[in-house]
Amino acid sequence: MRFYSVVIPVFNRPDEVDELLQSLVLQSYKNFEVIIVEDGSVKKCDQVVAKFQSQLNIKYFFKENSGQGFSRNYGFERAKGDYFVVFDSDCLIPENYFELVEKSLNQNQLDAFGGPDKAHTSFTPLQKAISYSMTSPFTTGGIRGNKKHVGTFHPRSFNMGISKAVFEKTKGYRITRMGEDIEFSIRIIKEGFKTGLIPEAFVFHKRRTSFVQFYRQLHFFGRARINVNKLVPGELKLVHLLPTCFVLGLFAWPILLWISPLLFYLGASAIAIFTLALFLDASLQYRNLKIGFFSVAAAFTQLIGYGMGMINELVNPRGNQPFAQK
Repeated sequence: MRFYSVVIPVFNRPDEVDELLQSLVLQSYKNFEVIIVEDGSVKKCDQVVAKFQSQLNIKYFFKENSGQGFSRNYGFERAKGDYFVVFDSDCLIPENYFELVEKSLNQNQLDAFGGPDKAHTSFTPLQKAISYSMTSPFTTGGIRGNKKHVGTFHPRSFNMGISKAVFEKTKGYRITRMGEDIEFSIRIIKEGFKTGLIPEAFVFHKRRTSFVQFYRQLHFFGRARINVNKLVPGELKLVHLLPTCFVLGLFAWPILLWISPLLFYLGASAIAIFTLALFLDASLQYRNLKIGFFSVAAAFTQLIGYGMGMINELVNPRGNQPFAQK
């Protein structure tokens, strides 16, 4: 029976922490501790944590701001578990999460694992649309949390577990932002550790609550992908360039009207088919037309934000300067 250490970095999100801890109270598997690492927040969650002292094996630490990667390392250094599990503060954890992880590891031993994310029934239509976009086969989100993704599975830090041996060997995150979990997963695999997806071990991930916030997040993700390739050359794959191609195609499309009307109308048809496919798939999945409309907007926001982030980082690289290796 394994003992798990849940490590949660937090920055100015006490309300989210309250909901996350409540979901951990309801876990059917109880053999775990919770480590909250307050990363220099102004809005602290210490009082929220205090509410759960009698219900959870929980520890609270406050430190100067250093970003989520190094804050996770801070938690790892103080963890007692056989496995260290990382959640983002905006996640809700299903009641049987650790039970399913324990069962899966008993059947197939992994050094590091990850799980997918889904939308909770309590999420707003916009949150469900953003969740759809981030997990849809019609966007690059479709390669996340999928057994059929390209190459070896790379766990991501919103829902990720590593063995104690992995941390002792790798020393955790080397960068604190700008693709820190991607770089970490690459290094775990290169060290010879076995990674894998546990598809049943999903979390409910709230993500952003407006399209503006969502665009900024995906723009940052696009920059991060370029930053990781600078740190680990050769890790930029063709599939990662699809959003950039999408953006360049949108920019070039109106010009085609003067160059080749036929190509212009073919481009318009392709965009229309893509839009209709997004709308129908999301509407049927959620049985809600409003979510279908929002999902189209979310998918375009995701692809454009990610693509523009990659382009901006290529033209004006900034990633490695503020987020140096530890």
